[in-house]
Amino acid sequence: MPLSIATPLLESLPLSRASGARVWMKMEAMQPSGSFKIRGIGHACERYRADGAQRFLSSSGGNAGLAVAYAGRKLGVPVAVVVPETTPERARRLLREEGAQVTVHGRSWSEANAFAQSLKTPQDAFLHPFDDPLLWQGHATMIDEVAETGLRPDAVVLCVGGGGLLAGVAEGLHRNGLDSVPIYAAETEGMASFNASIQAGHLVELPAVSGVATSLGARQVCARAFELARERPIVPLQVSDREAVDACLSFLDDHRTLVEPACGASLALLYRQRIALGADANILVIVCGGSTATIESLSRFEG
Repeated sequence: MPLSIATPLLESLPLSRASGARVWMKMEAMQPSGSFKIRGIGHACERYRADGAQRFLSSSGGNAGLAVAYAGRKLGVPVAVVVPETTPERARRLLREEGAQVTVHGRSWSEANAFAQSLKTPQDAFLHPFDDPLLWQGHATMIDEVAETGLRPDAVVLCVGGGGLLAGVAEGLHRNGLDSVPIYAAETEGMASFNASIQAGHLVELPAVSGVATSLGARQVCARAFELARERPIVPLQVSDREAVDACLSFLDDHRTLVEPACGASLALLYRQRIALGADANILVIVCGGSTATIESLSRFEG
């Protein structure tokens, strides 16, 4: 059994009405680990195990770490995850339930990541959350599945944190002859490292990131994400934390599926009519998921 599944491609009448175009949802929230991350991380873990890895290491307490833990459990490979002190107890519990050894270290992801790297032995494989060509190859399969249905989107909407999803979707579009299809890349205002790099014309590391969409909290996107902005049409857009959370709650009402604010940033572009392509356009939105969001955390947001 593959580690990831072929997810449904569903037409959304509520999002279509809101955006004024025909919207199709790639339902990555239905992946067994809870997000699209298992596509690329599962692909990488299978490759690393075949190469003899005896343990998987990760430094993510979010969707990437959960994907590594899930892959390790399915492949019978031990998993160690280092998370920063800011990682919610819910995320730590979910990692432990998947069988991962969880270590808390540092006040930020960068500190946790440095500590995780120091633990690596020659028998270990380190799974980066977003900056690995193996991940992009795995993520690209979601576009292969879309192409197999015969849908040729006029635009793709997704969110950008470190840029792994962007790189994977772009690779999938390329290998299916869809290089001209624009990608609308959503960030929240406090997490907009991709937009900062585009505006500066070079890779920029933000001094800090803040906001509710913690899965977008990379201070700098991977180099591949920045390169893609020079190779193909990509439109960076920003939404507020409030807009992202409201989109999650609307999506829950409309589609009975709970997603995190990072995904809500993408959905907000459609609910808020930020993309004007016309009624005949087909828009593909990557409903990327999120395992750590709860109805309570969204409902009590006051930003």
